[in-house]
Amino acid sequence: MCTNEWTRRSFLQTAAGTGVALSGAAALLRPEPARATERTAAAGTPERVVLTNVRVFDGQKLTAPRSVVIDYGLIGIAALGARTVDCGGATLLPGLIDAHIHLTDVTTLEQLAGYGVTTAMDMACWPPTLVNSLRKQAGLTDIQSAGIPAVAPGSLQAQIPGFPPAGIVTGPNQATSFVAARVAEGSDYIKVITGTPGVDGLDQPTLNAVTKAAHGFGKPVMAHATTAADVAMSLLAGIDMIHHVPLDTALTSAAAAQYVSGHRISVPTLTIMEGFANLGIPGLNYAAASGSVAALHRAGVRILAGTDSNHTPGIPVQPAYGSSLHHELELLVDAGLSPLEALRSATALPAQSFGYKDRGAVLPGYRADLVLVDGDPTTDITATRNIQRVWIRGIEYPPAA
Repeated sequence: MCTNEWTRRSFLQTAAGTGVALSGAAALLRPEPARATERTAAAGTPERVVLTNVRVFDGQKLTAPRSVVIDYGLIGIAALGARTVDCGGATLLPGLIDAHIHLTDVTTLEQLAGYGVTTAMDMACWPPTLVNSLRKQAGLTDIQSAGIPAVAPGSLQAQIPGFPPAGIVTGPNQATSFVAARVAEGSDYIKVITGTPGVDGLDQPTLNAVTKAAHGFGKPVMAHATTAADVAMSLLAGIDMIHHVPLDTALTSAAAAQYVSGHRISVPTLTIMEGFANLGIPGLNYAAASGSVAALHRAGVRILAGTDSNHTPGIPVQPAYGSSLHHELELLVDAGLSPLEALRSATALPAQSFGYKDRGAVLPGYRADLVLVDGDPTTDITATRNIQRVWIRGIEYPPAA
C-alpha cells in the first residue's frame, strides 16, 4: 500500500466540521495497488534520431534553432545513420521532474510519462517489492522512493490498517534501526512526518535522531511540514528537504534565512496546498502558502517543483499525475519565480538535489529524457502544456491527449 501523508489529525478534525467527506481511519485507506505488470502495448525501442530546427532550453536561456542527436538512450553527437525529425522551431526541454508524488502502480508511471514527467520522487510507498517492481520500467517514468515513512505512535498514519509496524518510531532509541531497515530495503531517502508531538507527528528528539541516523547512512531526509511550527521543527532537526509550506501563516524572512544558512531545500507543493485551501476549511489559507514561497524565493532558497499527486481514497484533494506539474509551474510563477526559474525547478535543480548526474539538462552523454513543446516556456510558462513529443531514455512515448 502507498499512502499520502495528508492524513493528519488536525486536518480531519477541522474538516469534520465543514462537511468534507472524511470518516476517520477508514477514509484514509487506499486499495492495495496492482503490482506493475507488462505494459498493454509493447514499449518502443531506442533509436538514433536527429532533431533539427529545434530551440533548446539549456538551463539558462533558449538557444537559437539547432540540431540535437538522440543516440539510442543518450543524447549524442554523431548523427550518422540517424532518422531526421524537423521540429519546426519548437522548444526542446529536459524531461520534467516531479519532486513529490505518491506511487500506486504502473499506471502512475504511464500518466506521468504522457505529460513529459520523465522522473518522479515518491514520498511514501510500501511494500518494498511494489516499489522495486516500478523501478527501471523501460520507456516509462524513472523513480526514486522513500519507501516506508517514519510516523509517531498513536498518529493516524500509525492507525491505518496495514500500515507497517516498522514505520512506527516510538523514540530516539529506534532511529538507527528504522533508518538501517529502510536502507536495506532500498529507500533512496528517508521520510518523516512532523506535527504536534504526541498527536500527529514525531517529537523533536526523535526527528533529530532520525535525521542524524539518516545522514550517518548517507541518506537525505524529507519532512512533511504544513504549519509554521512544523517547519521550525524541521529546521531545528537539520532536515534536508522540507516538503509543503505552511497553510496557517506565511513564513517570515527570518525563517527563510534559516533555510539559506542551513542549505535547506523547499518543495512547496502549491498545487495541493491550493486545493486544500479551496475547501474553505477555517485556518487553511492559500495566501500563507504562496507568501511563504515568495519569502523563500526572495531569500534565495532552492525551490523544487512537486505536486503531491495521489489516489488516496478519502483525501479530498488528489492532483492528477503529470498534468498537475504544469499547474505547479504556473503557481510558482504566480508566487514570484520567473518562468525560467520555474523551469529550472522542474529540471536542473531537482536533478542536482536528488543526486542525478545524467539528466536535468540537454547535454551530450545525458539520458535522452526530452520533451518537445510548442512555444517559448522561458517567457510563457503555460507553453509547457503544449507537448508535441516525449522521449524517455530515447524511447518515444505518446503525449497525453
